[in-house]
Amino acid sequence: MAILSAGARLDRLWCRGTEFLGCRYALMGGAMSWVSEHHLVSAISNAGGFGVIACGSLGPDGLAAEISATQAETDKPFGVNLIVMHPDLDDLVAVCLDQGVTHVVLAGGMPPSGIVRRLKDGGIKVVSFAPSAGIAKRLIRVGVDALVIEGAEAGGHIGPVATSVLAQEILPAVREVPVFVAGGVGRGEAVVTYLEMGASGCQLGTRFVCATECIAHPAFKKAFMRANARDAVVSTQVDPDLPVIPVRALANGGTRRFLEVQREIAARYRSGELTQERAQLEVELFWAGALRRAVIDGDVEGGSLMAGQSVGMVSREQPTTEIIDELVAQALSALTARDLREAG
Repeated sequence: MAILSAGARLDRLWCRGTEFLGCRYALMGGAMSWVSEHHLVSAISNAGGFGVIACGSLGPDGLAAEISATQAETDKPFGVNLIVMHPDLDDLVAVCLDQGVTHVVLAGGMPPSGIVRRLKDGGIKVVSFAPSAGIAKRLIRVGVDALVIEGAEAGGHIGPVATSVLAQEILPAVREVPVFVAGGVGRGEAVVTYLEMGASGCQLGTRFVCATECIAHPAFKKAFMRANARDAVVSTQVDPDLPVIPVRALANGGTRRFLEVQREIAARYRSGELTQERAQLEVELFWAGALRRAVIDGDVEGGSLMAGQSVGMVSREQPTTEIIDELVAQALSALTARDLREAG
């Protein structure tokens, strides 16, 4: 029997992912609001990965402009991340259909079956986040074409379960569609580990924040380069009647201010000034504004420095191509090292 080279084995390990995404490497860019715009997204796709536009709070016109700008900078496939709670979701879907987007990643909750069906009927491949094996099965029944499982090590809004645990729970149980692993992935060795467990590829966000093509403010990038894994902490919920989705970010004045904001909003909720739904929305609006102040304006003390625990692996600014080449080289080295151990 012929022995495959490390490159051939890596190609085989993530072939389901590369075929689904239509790219050379099954490395998805995590959709980070204000960060994952056309410059970074096109750079990731041009480097052989799969860039994903973060729609975030953009309206239909803003999203259309981002898609057009990305298409002008790359002829490679890329996707669009839509938040299912967005009030203009129907119009955003229409934009994706009109602009010829090939993949849409639905995040922020269980996607409505009608939205999934509308996207698929328009020829778009649908990806969704699965926080458990049970929800993964439900999503498959709804008709999604692929899944992302993201662990608590990720930056931004997170779930409570570690990536390694989610991978052990979901990868053996889900074979019907490609599954991409995210959360704390910062090196190629980790990518190989998840591929060998059954993943079709991996998604990385924090690793790309300090890409040369990323428009994040120099002060924002510098905060990432100085940080280590322990600096990326999870927000605390103050009021038991005001549940908020935990957010992982670098500890600073903004994370402390969030505690005060929660108390202020909770007091208004308890006085009857705000409904619970409105109170929760105001909590989320804090993060949207604080993140923009940090990423765009460079307010690294009062803004939000959303980052995953892999931030300690970000040590310098690099071209996106160099980042992806490093990840692939690390993956190949891991496979080669295994061959040497087995041969010895």
